[in-house]
Amino acid sequence: MKKQDRRVKYTKMMIRDSFIRFLKEKPISKITVKEICLAADINRATFYAHYTDQYDLLRQIEDEVINDITQYLQELHFEDIENILTKGIERILDYIAKNGELFDLLLNFHGNLKFQQDVVKLIGVRHFIPVSDSNSNGQNDAEYLFHFLASGAIGLIQLWLKDGMKKPAKDMADLILKVALNGRSAFML
Repeated sequence: MKKQDRRVKYTKMMIRDSFIRFLKEKPISKITVKEICLAADINRATFYAHYTDQYDLLRQIEDEVINDITQYLQELHFEDIENILTKGIERILDYIAKNGELFDLLLNFHGNLKFQQDVVKLIGVRHFIPVSDSNSNGQNDAEYLFHFLASGAIGLIQLWLKDGMKKPAKDMADLILKVALNGRSAFML
């Protein structure tokens, strides 16, 4: 059973790596299952045993990333909200840095808006949308504010990826949090 699990993992890794190489070169609509199989050195039946098509493969990769981020965030246990925000953002950026090539594809080159929205929703709904009172107007405003800030954070992350992640994850987390907490005044003298 363990050998089979290892073989399945290896096969999926080869399929994924081949797919990612093609995704760097062209849009998903131009990638064929046949060329993924040739590059991964597998037959089409093996591919179809795991995925319905290249779009399903991308969805599964995105789902895996969402699950990994969820695991990263569930490990956070801090008392004050600012500390959990800083550590949460830093932790996500560490994960992105470790998987920079994949995230550059998912967020910059051939990524889709739904994936970005899923990441924003996951982070916001579970961790960062402040629920300060039971007033539904306050909660709605908090959700609007969060989405505004999260969209800006994704923009910063996209630029960070495009720039080769030259700044350390901690510095980027501090920058994102500084802008989120202080807005434009964070940069004024």
